[in-house]
Amino acid sequence: MTSPIRTILVHLDPTAATPRRLALARELAGAHGAQLSALYAVTPSFIELPYTMAIGPTVAASLVEIDEQRRERVLQAFDKEMIRPGPLATWSQTDDVPTEGAFAQQAFYADLLVLGQHDPADAGSPSVPPDFVENVLVSSGRPAIVVPHIGWQRAVGETIAIAWKESPEAARAVRAAVPFLQRAAKVHVFAWGEGGASRLVGPPLDLERYLLAHGVHVTWHREESEPPRIGELLLSRVFDVGADLLVMGCYGHSRAREWILGGASRTLLQSMTLPVLMAH
Repeated sequence: MTSPIRTILVHLDPTAATPRRLALARELAGAHGAQLSALYAVTPSFIELPYTMAIGPTVAASLVEIDEQRRERVLQAFDKEMIRPGPLATWSQTDDVPTEGAFAQQAFYADLLVLGQHDPADAGSPSVPPDFVENVLVSSGRPAIVVPHIGWQRAVGETIAIAWKESPEAARAVRAAVPFLQRAAKVHVFAWGEGGASRLVGPPLDLERYLLAHGVHVTWHREESEPPRIGELLLSRVFDVGADLLVMGCYGHSRAREWILGGASRTLLQSMTLPVLMAH
């Protein structure tokens, strides 16, 4: 079965999780026969610490050198990964700001993004905005697999969980996940509080019929009402079924140019324990 995923873009940065993220992106590219591009996109140190420019040119020059050393270490890790068997990737880099905007501009030309969960404890994390993932999702309109900063050692896509809600975000996420769902051995759908009254006459179009049209059979897990801490409950349910990929929409709203995440999205991005395919 030919996959419609033909181009994948993976984000590289100076964090410790980058080599694992790149390795996973290569696995995905190999599984789907896709071209893989890697983009090193970070915020320059003199922008992270603007007050240093007032101290003098010596300090500014040292920051530039630190940035170059960081980039060189990531490039060396990239070259090392390319020696391993698997599809090759192209390397690009940018220090345009805002970082998420520069990455999103390149993401327009990818079918799938591979991004990393923010890790505030990582020494390299200040070079990437903490809201990088959600801003890229919103600005690019492209689906992304977000990889936990603790890494992921299992194959992705053998057992998939879908967090379903009748919303544009969830619908886009499911549509983007169809190539994975068609290859999965098991697909579980978790839904809370779905199925209100309808005046529709004739057979309804619902998620089950949509997925069956794509050759995907699912196991449903329905609950009447949505719990107050749905993000934590969802992670528990996903663990119970042994999922290796979660599919869900990324929910939120804009407030004075700041993207405010919904509760479940915020919990998943902060506490994810498995790769999550998200779309806005």
